[in-house]
Amino acid sequence: MTNTIQSSKKYNTLIVVLSILIPLVIAILFTVKIDIELPIFLPPIYATINAFTALLLILGVWAIKKNKHTLHKRLMKSAIICSVLFLALYVLHHMTSDSTKFRGDGVIKYLYLFILLTHILLSIIVIPFVLITYVRAITNNFEKHKKIAKFTFPLWLYVAVTGVIVYLMISPYY
Repeated sequence: MTNTIQSSKKYNTLIVVLSILIPLVIAILFTVKIDIELPIFLPPIYATINAFTALLLILGVWAIKKNKHTLHKRLMKSAIICSVLFLALYVLHHMTSDSTKFRGDGVIKYLYLFILLTHILLSIIVIPFVLITYVRAITNNFEKHKKIAKFTFPLWLYVAVTGVIVYLMISPYY
């Protein structure tokens, strides 16, 4: 048990640094504009990656409930990879393209803004949850992993699903 606690503690600094650094770097990169035209239109690609992330998360929960530990591990690692890939493509798109304004009116505009705002805020908040959940798994601290995963899963799933919804709502205006 002591080794588990010690190995978890060595990751704490890294989790804190990444939880601060990732949103900070993204905010800085949003101010950088690169004058190139990409050969592909990224929003439908990164929206699809968000959809895959949501599917992987759901399948990951299903796998662990069926005691398919190896499959669960692979699905969750794949979800993390998809999230990192989404983030890289999302930032690349915003560095090479102007922001698209939502031009809907009335209730739909307020709904869009609510979904967008909660998506953005929770995408920042979920970072340490994902990292802590992952560290608890790789350090074999499964009791604590299970406890935090109950919070991480719905947050991460919400971020993935609302990413797709935001894309679908703004896509007519690209």
